[in-house]
Amino acid sequence: MPRIIAIANRKGGVGKTTTTVNVATAMAATGKKVLVIDLDPQGNATTSMGINKKGRMASSYEVLLGEKTVSEAIVWTEIPNFSIVPSSADLAGAEVELVDIENREFALKKAIEKSAVNYDYVLIDCPPSLSLVTINALVAANAVIVPLQCEFLALEGITDLIRNINLIKKKFNPGLELQGVVLTMYDKRNNLSQMVEDDVRNFFGKKVYQTVIPRNVRISEAPSHGKPVLLYDFKCSGSQAYISLTGEVLKREKELIAC
Repeated sequence: MPRIIAIANRKGGVGKTTTTVNVATAMAATGKKVLVIDLDPQGNATTSMGINKKGRMASSYEVLLGEKTVSEAIVWTEIPNFSIVPSSADLAGAEVELVDIENREFALKKAIEKSAVNYDYVLIDCPPSLSLVTINALVAANAVIVPLQCEFLALEGITDLIRNINLIKKKFNPGLELQGVVLTMYDKRNNLSQMVEDDVRNFFGKKVYQTVIPRNVRISEAPSHGKPVLLYDFKCSGSQAYISLTGEVLKREKELIAC
């Protein structure tokens, strides 16, 4: 079975999708077989990989409702070892449709166990909410990565997310672990970024990755070209930061597996 990592934060615009696709790209570059599941109705991970969401194709919506298997919904990218289950706007209504399904919190977990066994890692890009869709991702996951934007309100709401992670661990998924918190959109010229970093490191301690993701225009440009920043501009500071972060993620994975 693959290791499953959910990338989650209830706030939008914090770098969840960017972190998902670039960590997946860096993992694939090391020879790992990686699957990204786009669970956000906005479909930013799908767009970031240059996939046309208007095409008639199976999506994570059908997978979640049991209408398609993961294998039937997979789209291969131009990156070797990297495939994706694209998103659909229909996911916005999945919350209601899942209510009547038995063991609804385990729908995604069952789908992955049934037909995604040939991967080393599955990365799940979660919606910016604590919805039933996000709960499905956390129930399926072995670990969670939380991107945290370096802004004044960065810690607002994250305590609710941690509380929910602990609740899901207690009720549904005892193996779930917070793998780490990654600071994103870091501006070293701004004292606020340093203040936020200090607060987050004091609060989470060693759970915070040493690597911080800088505010970088190339990271912002890459999705409009349908590419991860690692392909768009490999030498930029954003790409180098994601390579470093992926090294930390893989190291922590080894430590979690060894426990």
